[in-house]
Amino acid sequence: MAQSPPVQGDRRRVERTALRLTATMRDGSRSRVRARVIDVSTHGCRIECTTSVDDDSWIWLSIAGLETQYCRVVWHCQEFIGLEFEKPLAEAVFERVLQDQEQLPEAAISELRNIASRTHSLARQAGDADIAILAERSRKCAVDAVVEGLRLSQPAKKRSANS
Repeated sequence: MAQSPPVQGDRRRVERTALRLTATMRDGSRSRVRARVIDVSTHGCRIECTTSVDDDSWIWLSIAGLETQYCRVVWHCQEFIGLEFEKPLAEAVFERVLQDQEQLPEAAISELRNIASRTHSLARQAGDADIAILAERSRKCAVDAVVEGLRLSQPAKKRSANS
């Protein structure tokens, strides 16, 4: 019986934070394509992009407010791509990105739920090589959606308690 590949999150150096940023991705031979940053850490990020890439290839990722990042493709599965920044983000830069995205709007939380649902559906159809990766991505997006949903509702509860 074939064994599932190890889940990529087990090797992560630092925890990623869920957010939603518009970006563009480009490798040396293609024009820029739109991408969406789903989560980020000082060492890398996960994006959603319809363009196919090869593992261990290098791409340029442009995110508004940041210098263009040169990134190694660590993994890809369907339309999801895990990237490692060639040079980790400085902590101050990372904190600024998080402050700008301090609270995900309801639409972003809904998108996380949709991504979780899509990756779950893809995992059910995937071959042995991709099923564990997609299932973990689905779980992570679902958890992020719940956490961010609770975070979004927290200020309203604090305001009503102070009234």
